[in-house]
Amino acid sequence: MSLKERITEDMKSAMRSGEKERLATIRLITAAIKQREVDERITLDDVQVLSVIEKMVKQRKESIVQFEAGGRADLVAKEKAELDVLAAYQPTQLSESEVDALIAAAIAATGAASIKDMGKVVAHVKTAAAGRADMASVSARVKAKLAS
Repeated sequence: MSLKERITEDMKSAMRSGEKERLATIRLITAAIKQREVDERITLDDVQVLSVIEKMVKQRKESIVQFEAGGRADLVAKEKAELDVLAAYQPTQLSESEVDALIAAAIAATGAASIKDMGKVVAHVKTAAAGRADMASVSARVKAKLAS
């Protein structure tokens, strides 16, 4: 079953069980997927659907930081609930040691020697991690390794 089909089935089960918050978040996911399909005139595969979900996760995390700074606990709770639903569709995240191993392999593969080569290394890790690692933290780690 593809990721899009799984999302559709989860939407149906959320409707049947009356889970309004979960249903609303799943509808946001399907709307984002359909919007991208219409904009680009393509049918998204699992990797592309995953990138849509990753973008939504990133937006939620940024919103949580902003709402916490503004003292809006109600909106923080709403965003965290949406984040939990979105996380169910992401693959399991890599551990820190696995990320470090990917970074070391990428540095060796690209022959990176200085901070100037950071883009090559991050791009290599991004393809290898494929949505299983937070790229902001990966970028910071690559920068630290290349700077030392």
